[in-house]
Formats: sequence, structure tokens, C-alpha cells
Amino acid sequence: MTAAEQATRKTGNKNEKVGEVISTKMAKTIVVEVTRRSAHPVYKRIVNKRKKFYAHDEQQSAQIGDIVRIVECRPLSRLKHWELGTVIRRAVQVAVEHPALEGSADTRAKQTVKKK
Repeated sequence: MTAAEQATRKTGNKNEKVGEVISTKMAKTIVVEVTRRSAHPVYKRIVNKRKKFYAHDEQQSAQIGDIVRIVECRPLSRLKHWELGTVIRRAVQVAVEHPALEGSADTRAKQTVKKK
């Protein structure tokens, strides 16, 4: 048996899916939304179907909006059965400036209210 055959036997064929990261609020966990197109069983129109997958992200490298590949793995928790494979495309991070957030609480002028 060659080394390539042994490596194939060890890893096997793992399921892979490509989707968009929609949440990174948990520690070492991302939520990936995978969209697929299929024909409606009655009307035969093409419809988009979406499903969320919880994936393990050890280095916490994925950000919201990234397009990622997730790979099936052993169950890590009740909902997590996938792990982050690769980040295919990074999301564009745009800095948003809001007028209410211009000054911090320390630099704002304090207003006193006069009591009658």
C-alpha cells in the first residue's frame, strides 16, 4: 500500500460545503449559512434554500461576511459537526463613523441641570 492510499484511508471522504459566515459571537465557533438552488417539487421553479451550520474555528480567523469552506468532522458539541477548512474570500470591512460616537464619554462637555 502506498503512502497516498494510507492517507486516503485515514481521512476518508469528508463532506465539504461553501457558505457565508453570518455570526462569530461565540468563542471558537462560527455560524455559516449555505445557500443552494433547487427546483420546487410542485411548481418546478428554481428556489433558494438556506441552512445554517455551526463550525469550529480554532484560531478565530473568520469574520462576518467571509466566504468559507467547512469540512465535516466528528461531533464536537450538540450542534457542532463541522470545522473551518479554508477562508475562500475575505469580506470588505468598512469603517462606519456615526455622529453620536464622535466624542467619548470622558471628552464630552458635561451639562448641569438646574433645579427650580
